[in-house]
Amino acid sequence: MALTAGAPESHSRPLPSVWTSADAAGTMQEALEALDTYKKKDLTKVVVRFKAVGNAPIMKQNFYKISASNRFQAVIQFLRKELGWKAGDPLFTYINLAFSPAPDDTVANLFKSFSTDGHLIVNYSTTAAWG
Repeated sequence: MALTAGAPESHSRPLPSVWTSADAAGTMQEALEALDTYKKKDLTKVVVRFKAVGNAPIMKQNFYKISASNRFQAVIQFLRKELGWKAGDPLFTYINLAFSPAPDDTVANLFKSFSTDGHLIVNYSTTAAWG
């Protein structure tokens, strides 16, 4: 369809506006409920299995239940505490021998995406094992 100069488009329509529609109160209520749901802490637990890679020390117990709402940073801190490592000691963590998750990823998201046999497998090493 070719438009000529000065000719308005013949099939224009007004854009709906959520803030001026009749059901704006309902939409606002839905938004507030979604925010409340997001703010609630997930009380479910996720089974995390730690596996040593390379010359990392093997843990006596390698299955732990961790709150799903925790960030992966909490898993790293927990692992450091269990191994007796200081903050400056090198520790590299990987999910399923494949990638290193960001510390701000939630355990729930990692579990939903990468769980194996109902466990989130976290491999740890003292040296960089994978890119």
